[in-house]
Amino acid sequence: MSERQMVALLGRPDEPTDAVEEYCTYLGTGLRGHGIALEVARVPWVSMGWAAALREVRQRAESWRGAWVLVQYTALAWSTRGFPQRFLRIVQALGDAGSRVCVVYHDVEPYGGLRIVDRLRRRAQLSTMRGVLRIADAGVFTVPLNVVSWLGKPPDTSHFIPIGANLPIRAAGAESYAVRSGETPRVVIFGITGGETGKKECREIIAALTATAKKLGKLKLHAFGRGTTEAGNVLQAGLLGSNVEVELEDVLPAERVVDALRGADLMLFVREPISTRRGSAIAGISCGLPVIAYRGPHTTAPITEAGVVLVSKAQPGELSAAMIRVLSDPQYRELLAERSRSAYERCFNWDTIAGRYAEVLK
Repeated sequence: MSERQMVALLGRPDEPTDAVEEYCTYLGTGLRGHGIALEVARVPWVSMGWAAALREVRQRAESWRGAWVLVQYTALAWSTRGFPQRFLRIVQALGDAGSRVCVVYHDVEPYGGLRIVDRLRRRAQLSTMRGVLRIADAGVFTVPLNVVSWLGKPPDTSHFIPIGANLPIRAAGAESYAVRSGETPRVVIFGITGGETGKKECREIIAALTATAKKLGKLKLHAFGRGTTEAGNVLQAGLLGSNVEVELEDVLPAERVVDALRGADLMLFVREPISTRRGSAIAGISCGLPVIAYRGPHTTAPITEAGVVLVSKAQPGELSAAMIRVLSDPQYRELLAERSRSAYERCFNWDTIAGRYAEVLK
């Protein structure tokens, strides 16, 4: 039996790593097990301009007639400043050429901000997200539909499919290695936001680790991924004399990310409230870690079914209290780790995700 053909269509690549492209690559691997071949293509609007890029899309779409095209939406993939109205023209061109269009919403909410430009950007993003959902054949959201603020009563063509970890996850044993073997407890942080937001994250990390080390003794912090180099000096200075050993690394190869996560005892996730669209948090869950994270409006199942300890951003002391409990109670830590492994097997592995795509895009 011949394979079904699908296309994943992307806009401008992100730097230094493109999580959406990685998502499509891992999804393609999962889809092969369901008899579907996924071609990954880009709209080169940055290099050739929008008029020429639209002509190219129309030409290429001739060969995609009748096939599903999964158009990946983030606002910045289709506009350098987050005004993505031209994305609507891409979806229209694909539909006019006879493709079946599924918009994959990696950005599920418009950007915040109080300035006039922020309000205009938010209006443009909402108009675009609503407009493409009206004309597309399907829409895939990476959070449950009932928590998307602008969606209202979702059309029957809307579906929730969580993302997976963009990592080569291997089978692993059920041990939490460092603490069980008597070594120094290891806390991992995968990625720190840039700019002023990142500095605020660092202050929260420093306060939580300092309080935990004061209670439990020596800790190790292993932080890596995007933003870590920029934040390194802040973390090093803030944790000086705190009995926390700090190891900082930049963006790591995927295999080393898995090893780093598997070698930790817990993940601290303070970038934003945790949800099913937070890939770095799902990476920790997929590697069988307890995860301590902030709760927010998108914090729903299946995230809440994993080994996640939820704390309030408005109560900073809850971070260290949760860390102290997880690191000092082996049975509790193992219960959380098992819940993370179970959630990965049920919801966050790429075969399950691909199977959901195959089901909704029949």
